[in-house]
Amino acid sequence: MREVSVLVIGGGPAGLTAASDLASSGHDVLVLEREATAGGIPRHCDHSGFGLSDLRRLTTGPAYAHLLVNQARASGAQIQTATMVTDWIDDHTVLATSPQGRERIRADAIVLATGARERPRSARLIPGDRVAGVFTTGQLQQLVHLQHRPIGKVAVVIGSELVSWSAVMTLRSAGVRTALVTTTDPRPDFPSTLGRWGLRAPTAASTRVTRIIGAAGRVSAVEIENVTTGEQRTIACDTVITTADWVPDHELARTAGLAMDPGRRGQVVEQVLRTSRPGVFAAGNLVHPVVTAGAAAQSGRHVANGVRRWLDQPTPAPTGAPLLVEAPLRWATPQVLHGGESATRGRLLVWLDAHVGRATFEATQGDRLLGRHRLRLPAGPGRAVSLPESLVAGFDQAGPPVILAARF
Repeated sequence: MREVSVLVIGGGPAGLTAASDLASSGHDVLVLEREATAGGIPRHCDHSGFGLSDLRRLTTGPAYAHLLVNQARASGAQIQTATMVTDWIDDHTVLATSPQGRERIRADAIVLATGARERPRSARLIPGDRVAGVFTTGQLQQLVHLQHRPIGKVAVVIGSELVSWSAVMTLRSAGVRTALVTTTDPRPDFPSTLGRWGLRAPTAASTRVTRIIGAAGRVSAVEIENVTTGEQRTIACDTVITTADWVPDHELARTAGLAMDPGRRGQVVEQVLRTSRPGVFAAGNLVHPVVTAGAAAQSGRHVANGVRRWLDQPTPAPTGAPLLVEAPLRWATPQVLHGGESATRGRLLVWLDAHVGRATFEATQGDRLLGRHRLRLPAGPGRAVSLPESLVAGFDQAGPPVILAARF
């Protein structure tokens, strides 16, 4: 059995940044990555926009991934690729499987940084023919940027989050025309506006894909419906890209029996990203699906502080105050608050299921108002909203749950 000080499961921006930080402190750190190459999603995002928030330089996704890998190795972290953790032996021992066989690995601290994934067509229950030509954004980008394979000629993109427009850019680089970007959202937000004007891709709001139509084993069209009027029409295409609708890669957290948050569909974490199991932490898009690569990397840097504290003094944290939300908020992170601790970048992240405009967010505990914060820009579904942690200042760690609500 191999023994290390810190085991990081997942070699994306969060995992690699945590590994770099901890290895630089002199800890024996091992990163396990299931793909053949570490770096995470940025490896196949062949466009600019990476690195500014965490590395203070602007670069492409593949270059950013390469920088993070080199930084981790230079710090002394070991990176083992093509290795997947398949089971827990005990609270701090896992079973890892690689082409070399199975191996037990024990660590004083474990960081789960397995990221998030887009739900495929099957999970979205999109009716129609089972034909070739339907991809998630991740599958599309791997085919185009890593495998250099042809995709098609005309595409329909389902979703209008930031990643949806990344898919449009990837399609354009592959010579594929985007016929339409569909969203059930009645109000296209900033990414949609940017996409329509900057990428010249038409967008249909309040619209869902009701059927995928195939011919000769390949997508030939999609049927779409306006969810308000019921009007239907058919769009000819040979490719369909399902984007966003993220789910944390939480299988390891679930099999470990960690406390789970039903709204976020991931494990419960505290400000320093502790989970419900002492010595096991979580970071990146596993915690808040989904934020930018830079924000995930900052989460990795933040979790390293919590890991160091655990290694110096391995005692379980006392019970904290739960942080709960009211509709139209779906989730908030962290889910447990402790006095004297701070969340990543001193921010709370929340996810909305409806447009709230420039809402005022209120935090209460029992009959006490803890704080208010008014948004500067309108907010709605599609991306996490960042709120100052000062909103919950003065909470009682031993008191009732803290409730976060939007007033609009």
